Amino acid sequence: MNQGTEKEWPLVSIIIPTLNEERYIQKTLEAVGRVQGNIEVIVADGGSDDATVDIAHQNCARVITSDRGRGIQMHSGASMACGQALLFLHADTTPPPEAAVLIVEVFAGDVLTVGGNFDIRFDGDGPAARFLTWLYPKLGQLGLCYGDSGIFVRASTYKKIGGFNPFPIFEDLDLVRRLKKEGRMNHLPVAVVTSSRRFEGRSFALTFARWSILQTLYLLGMSPRVLNQLYAPVRGGRMRD
Repeated sequence: MNQGTEKEWPLVSIIIPTLNEERYIQKTLEAVGRVQGNIEVIVADGGSDDATVDIAHQNCARVITSDRGRGIQMHSGASMACGQALLFLHADTTPPPEAAVLIVEVFAGDVLTVGGNFDIRFDGDGPAARFLTWLYPKLGQLGLCYGDSGIFVRASTYKKIGGFNPFPIFEDLDLVRRLKKEGRMNHLPVAVVTSSRRFEGRSFALTFARWSILQTLYLLGMSPRVLNQLYAPVRGGRMRD
């Protein structure tokens, strides 16, 4: 999946955690295959027993096996990455073709920028997708930056702060909090597209209320490991990569 030459663009490592993602990973990897620039693709699998790993191999991704847990898997992928920049994508999130080029340009143009994220659009035409697409920019204005939005970081800074903590939930907010102590986070005005699956087939109001309560408890200092016990009703009893 590498495109271009290293002389044109420093290498960007795209890291995708997976766990039984055969329904989504093909579409994601096809989109990643259209990303411009010199990239490598690492799928960090947490023990899938479906076709996820086979699909990843068929799409020329480098597959590594990791202990289960999104933060653990992304950190495992980052530890194997060669890129000067790291882009973390969820398995149901597709990046724009210019993603890697924009990341490189941001880092080249501002030495104080240590990371950032993208605009986000939730797929589908339902009220949940439309509401979340409207809501996320508002949350961004409050300084909240979620993994769904494609977090990217300088590899050197990621290493300096120790990378993702092995939290079962809110590993993204924790990473961003520590990154902000090192420099600026830059928001790129192009969108990744992510699935609204966590809200499918259930009461959106109830699911969103639970999600909001968990966010509030985390921001008030409750341990992510404790909050994870409350997370199952929101994620439908499975890890959402």
